[in-house]
Amino acid sequence: MKRFVIERDIPGVGTLEREQLREAAKRSNAALRELGPDIQWIESFVAGDKTFCVYLAKNEEIIREHARISGFPATKITEIRKMIDPTTEHP
Repeated sequence: MKRFVIERDIPGVGTLEREQLREAAKRSNAALRELGPDIQWIESFVAGDKTFCVYLAKNEEIIREHARISGFPATKITEIRKMIDPTTEHP
């Protein structure tokens, strides 16, 4: 599967309470169960008016279908080609 970052424009998401975020996760997980093994949610970062989500998925189309089913917009979908971190400089 490929790795993607999904940028979701959700006004005020950064001010949601823990219970509201729990309900959002529940909706997302229900959509994932419906879609099957070709998509997996890794993690999400919540900012002021956006979330940045990391997913493994077969393709971009299944991410768009997850957005449609869950009701969370997939404003921008970017495939991650390579990863680096602080240890990349070491052979």
